[in-house]
Amino acid sequence: MRAAAATTLFLTLCFVRPDRHDGNDVSDGDFKNDKAATTKGRKKQPHIIFILIDDQGFNDIGYHNPSIKTPTLDKLAAEGVKLENYYVQPICTPSRSQLLTGRYQIHTGLQHSIIRPSQPSCLPPHMDTLPQRLRQAGYATHMVGKWHLGFYTKECLPTRKGFDSFFGSLTGSVDYYSYGSCDGPGVCGYDLHANESVAWGHQGKYSTTLFTQQARKIIQNHDPSQRPIFLLLSLQGTYWEGGVRGVAFVHSPLLRRRRRVSKALIHITDWFPTLLALAGGNVSQSQCLDGFDVWGAISEGQESPRHEILHNIDPLHKAPEPARARQVPESNSVFKKPKKTKRKKKQLKPRPKQKSAFKSSKKLNSYLKARLKRPKARRTAVPEDNLSLTPAKLRSQLKSKPSVANAADSLSPAGETPVWDTSIQAAIRVGDWKLLTGDPGHGEWVPLQVLPTLSGRWWNLERAFPSLQHGPITEATKSVWLFNISADPYERHDLSRTRPDVVRQLLTRLGHYNRTAVPVFFPPDDPRAHPDRHGGAWVPWMDRDQETIYKKKVYPGKKKKKNSKCRLCKLKAFFLKLNTGIMSSRITDSSE
Repeated sequence: MRAAAATTLFLTLCFVRPDRHDGNDVSDGDFKNDKAATTKGRKKQPHIIFILIDDQGFNDIGYHNPSIKTPTLDKLAAEGVKLENYYVQPICTPSRSQLLTGRYQIHTGLQHSIIRPSQPSCLPPHMDTLPQRLRQAGYATHMVGKWHLGFYTKECLPTRKGFDSFFGSLTGSVDYYSYGSCDGPGVCGYDLHANESVAWGHQGKYSTTLFTQQARKIIQNHDPSQRPIFLLLSLQGTYWEGGVRGVAFVHSPLLRRRRRVSKALIHITDWFPTLLALAGGNVSQSQCLDGFDVWGAISEGQESPRHEILHNIDPLHKAPEPARARQVPESNSVFKKPKKTKRKKKQLKPRPKQKSAFKSSKKLNSYLKARLKRPKARRTAVPEDNLSLTPAKLRSQLKSKPSVANAADSLSPAGETPVWDTSIQAAIRVGDWKLLTGDPGHGEWVPLQVLPTLSGRWWNLERAFPSLQHGPITEATKSVWLFNISADPYERHDLSRTRPDVVRQLLTRLGHYNRTAVPVFFPPDDPRAHPDRHGGAWVPWMDRDQETIYKKKVYPGKKKKKNSKCRLCKLKAFFLKLNTGIMSSRITDSSE
């Protein structure tokens, strides 16, 4: 959808001669003649200035909308390459996490919502980041502006995630002048930091101006003859959530074909391998990246290696029980409900809190194990031959519209039929097709005039599903949508009933991605984070020992707690002792 973009990108790449200290970029001729030049035996590396802006609307820039006056941005974009098929995530934390890790949020545990100020959550500790890899490649790395990737321990801070320096805010929504940030009524504190300390004394200064001045200071103080620089300037935008198609352009003398518009499909995860490769780093050292190196598509107009995007799979965004039976279009006979089987006896093994997107999936491992090591792929009800479909094979199958007979044949392959729980919020794009399941109209934006009348914490609204009702399937209760993005960019014409073959293929792709998803990590608020306990500022509130104790308390694992208040415990224990060996073996089998 093009109504608003969550993240805007302005990327500048340039070379600076090693004997220059004036900071001027080299010309095109200099670049061509100096292409093989080296600095102290190293391959020449570009300086990278990456500007990230929250929630700038697709039409909130001059070259999309003449009523918006952005002459400098228009000039830079006109001289470079405009990325008109560039996608991000609709909210802050997911976009930033995918930029810095090059992985989809299903692989970082950040599938659900954002990281709240009081939540003990951040980027996975075992996962490398773009600034870490660039620093290994010899770069000076700096960040200015909004972090919003967690800070409950010092290990979560930007300076512990690869940045040499940091100046900005740690939370997600900070006042432009006072630098106050709130996580509910009365839970407010000051949020402006320099490296790992609170930067007091800047109240009254407009944050965008302050951050811009800091970025210019970093550039002016950097000696380009010593090493290249990577600067991430992350500016806070207006807080209203919109679509996922972002405004983006690249300005650089490195571009071989400039002054053009690129329609290549690009996702925010692609910057990790693209920039790392340009910097001379070894991309293969970063395991399980979801991003692609798209520099050939940007610089030379080559075909993008990316042909599909997993927007997200959020198992915590589920519809109520009554809606789960209404999973698929009525005209699609493939998605039949599984046959009823005899109800198994209750198992002693506790059920996980999080349910998988597949009804036949194995139970999820605990999050703590997932954060330390990527869990093995979970078995699903999707046939292996379907899961092995490459994007190229899938696109070829989706090109032509099959006849009704052919469609019916293709919907019944040998083996099991995929059973996707479409009450789960998920979205994927393959080629021109985009599939949505669950409740896609459920966002976090709340009109300002409504805020004073809300009961309880405002962000609890995300757990409501007002559009789902009892009764027959209607536009308000359906849970599968299919759009042709090229022909219908505003997503107004649902084709799920007329193209059940495409629906099936895209649900299979969702299943493919879901097999590698780690459990969602969305912990409860920790009252120890309250700024009143830390001099009125948002700061890290846990050390490593406290973190270990906290996780053991909140995520006790598979140990069963004895209920001392249960009056029937002794009676149950008595009858358990009377059970025969057969019953004991059943209990053992069910626990495995």
